Formats: sequence, structure tokens, C-alpha cells
Amino acid sequence: MKTAILGLGIIGSAWAKNLIADGLDVSCWNRTAKEFPGSVSTPAEAVDGADSILVVVSDPEAVQCVVSAILPVLRNGQTVIQSSTISPSWSRDFAHQIETTGAKFLEAPFTGSKPAAEDRKTVFYLGGTPEVVAETTPLLARLSSTIMHVGPLGSASSLKLAMNLNLAGISQALAESLTLARAEGIPDDVFFDALRVNAGRSGFSDMKETKLRERDYSAQFSVKHMGKDLRLALETASNAQVILPQTKQLYDEVYARGLETGLGDQDFTGLIQLLEDKRSD
Repeated sequence: MKTAILGLGIIGSAWAKNLIADGLDVSCWNRTAKEFPGSVSTPAEAVDGADSILVVVSDPEAVQCVVSAILPVLRNGQTVIQSSTISPSWSRDFAHQIETTGAKFLEAPFTGSKPAAEDRKTVFYLGGTPEVVAETTPLLARLSSTIMHVGPLGSASSLKLAMNLNLAGISQALAESLTLARAEGIPDDVFFDALRVNAGRSGFSDMKETKLRERDYSAQFSVKHMGKDLRLALETASNAQVILPQTKQLYDEVYARGLETGLGDQDFTGLIQLLEDKRSD
């Protein structure tokens, strides 16, 4: 079975390395050329002869560029697994474009940053028919610890946006509470010891504790990508006539400011610098 991976960012490159390590025939493409096993120069070349095509790029516009490039060469028997975080409306649109060629489409956004991708602990949310889910599960199981079939097309993208909205809120609350404690002279050891026996402790605070202590803001999931996801969540909420006041304020006052001050490529926990440096004033 041949697999194509379109997008060799933090996640795509980790997935490709794992599939290659498993002995699969993997063809890769990235918009910015990289020295990488199996790399080819165009998306169309990558999908030639591929049974499964994993798309993992930055945003809906990037997905559209990839889809437009591969539409002329897609055929019956191929399945496009779209794993970029996009909105449900975009997902249904891409499915329509792909399915007109005779190929199949699966909506497969995921949760889990760089360490999870490297350790095959990605969590996939799937939107599509049970038949396509069953056909793609053996491949996705090589990359993941959990696979959830959420429902029809659009449902997985909606759930993914809801999950990221939740993470962004938790991250901001953690940053503000840690900043307050530090300003009052409370050592990080005491803060995190207290958090571990507090109801506010979370898997997120456990995962990000070392980065926050060491002020290591190298990207596991960047500000620019989380900001994009919040924007898509707000657009989706608007279409559903739902109001998300805290998310709107977070996007307008924190993420927009973080992007303006050059934090876009840092891990989204790096937004704590806006509080420490008073760059949000």
C-alpha cells in the first residue's frame, strides 16, 4: 500500500517518519522543499499511485491549493484523508470536490502536538461514512492511540475546533495565574505543587509545566495556528448563531496582539510573555 503525505510540518514529518519506519511506501510533498525521504516536487506526483493521501497543512486556503493540484489526477480507489484543522463548512466543500473525481474523502482532524505525533499517540476525530472509516483505520492506527468516529462530515471538524477553543482558554488561565503568583514572589515550585493538589490541575498543565518553568516557547503548537483555529471557531459559531464571548475576547485581545508582536511561530504557551513584558498594554 502506498501512502502520500502532503505537508511536512511538525506533524506531517513525524507521521511520515513513523510510516517509513514501518516499511510503508511513502511519497511526500511540502510547499517549501525539504530534504526528506520520499519527497517529490509536486502534490500530483506524490499522489500518483497512492491508495491513501494524508493532507496536513496550515489552513483552509492551503488545503484548497493542495486539492486543486491533485484533482486532475485523483481516481477511483483513492482516499483523501484531510487532517488539517478547518471548519465544517470547508470540510464539506472539500469532500464535494474530491468525490466528484470518484475518490473517497475522510475528515480526520486530530489532537496531540509534536511529542504525541512522534510517539504515535495522536488522537484522531473522524467524520465520514462507517465504510470509509473502516477502510482507513488500519493506516491511522499506526499513528495514533485513539480513533473516534464522531459522525458525518463536518462533525469532526466542529469537535476539533471545540477542543482547541477549550485548550486556548485553559492555557490563558494558566498563564495569568502563574504570572500573578510570580509577581507576588511565589516560586514556581510552590505554584506547581499547589496546582497538583488543586481541582484546577489538568493534563494540559502537567504537559506544559516544564516549558513554562524553563520559558521554553519553541513550538509544539504555534500561536499562529491556534489563532487560526479560534478564528474558525468564531466563524462556525456565528453560522450556528452561537455567541462565544470569552473566545472572542481571547482572539481579539491576546492572539491578535501576540501575532502583532512577533510571537506567531512560538508555542501558544508563549503568549505568557504578553503578561510578563506588558506588551499587551
